[in-house]
Amino acid sequence: MMRRGLRDLLAMEDDMNPVGEAGNGPEAIRLALELEPDLILLDLNMPGMDGLETLREMRDREIDARIIMFTVSDDQTDVLQALRQGADGYLLKDMDADDLVEHVRLAASGKLALSPELTMVLAEAIRERPKTPSQVQAANLTKREKDVLKLITKGLSNKMIARRLDIAEGTVKVHVKRLLNKLGMRSRTEAAVWVVENNIA
Repeated sequence: MMRRGLRDLLAMEDDMNPVGEAGNGPEAIRLALELEPDLILLDLNMPGMDGLETLREMRDREIDARIIMFTVSDDQTDVLQALRQGADGYLLKDMDADDLVEHVRLAASGKLALSPELTMVLAEAIRERPKTPSQVQAANLTKREKDVLKLITKGLSNKMIARRLDIAEGTVKVHVKRLLNKLGMRSRTEAAVWVVENNIA
């Protein structure tokens, strides 16, 4: 019922097109690989394979959709684990419907989607992030990877980056995969935060 209601809610928006839904982790991974959605809403509590396992598997399989956790849990440990495993946001199910739609739209545009009451948790996650040799890591990136990284930081999707750089979308995906591997990161959001934190030009 929750999935159907959420799908109907988003389908009413002119700029959103729900393309699939799944009731468990393996099915979600299969559909994500098949449909290549721009954004995925993922629950923490699912039968069998939970949301964090599913999130890790999606990132391991190089699914580069924006992944937003959508759950009832406001537990600090859950929030931090999700963000560290590559989630691009974390929304609580008790959000007002209009607020939810706006946060999904925010996430789709490349911004971090986070329930307002969880902002302090995010601040703590950033404070606790191990400091990395930022200039050394940045120097390991090729010029094209740096170009892609700058556009990721601006919130552009792969399609928009491809247009901006006049290259194929598949080529952008390869660059994103390589630069995340070089930086030791699991998501575009983590890379964008790193650029801002370390003032990488």
